Amino acid sequence: METIHKIGRRKTAVARIYVSEGKGNITVNNRELDNYFTTGTLRYKVNQPLALTDNEGTYDIKVNVYGGGITGQAEAVRLAISRALCEINEEYRTVLKPEGLLTRDPRMVERKKFGQKKARKKFQFSKR
Repeated sequence: METIHKIGRRKTAVARIYVSEGKGNITVNNRELDNYFTTGTLRYKVNQPLALTDNEGTYDIKVNVYGGGITGQAEAVRLAISRALCEINEEYRTVLKPEGLLTRDPRMVERKKFGQKKARKKFQFSKR
């Protein structure tokens, strides 16, 4: 199997992953997964597609991720891994699709409008 390259995005975070045969090592920005994503919830999100398809310990994954916050980065990595697994085996799609792991979350920060304090919040109204 040659190396598979996929991209995942979430908010402003972009994750580029390279999947190859291996022992299950996941490297994020040249650091171990446990050192980069410190909380258990974030590690669970990254490993979720691998756990659902019984591929933990099968592939080595190298991740380059930038932009956004730590949660957005974890979800971007999750989407990229899900896409890569679907390219490896098309049958994984039936497992990952109902869990919503192949859907790009379109929610972005709404822009600030002029004449307002924030995107929706207005300046304080003074009657007199």
